[in-house]
Amino acid sequence: MKTENNKKYDLEDRLIEFAALVIKIAENLKNSRAGNHIAGQLVRSGTSPSLNYGEAQSA
Repeated sequence: MKTENNKKYDLEDRLIEFAALVIKIAENLKNSRAGNHIAGQLVRSGTSPSLNYGEAQSA
């Protein structure tokens, strides 16, 4: 059974893995004006949860 402390780190690890996956997906989008715009939005929205979680843990 996981302790509360292990769950916290598990979420952080999963958020980092999710961010890495989002970046890989964004890199595979078409290199066009629309593709670049969508990729930028996707990277910003896909990586922010891990950063927000880290900030909340240190607050």
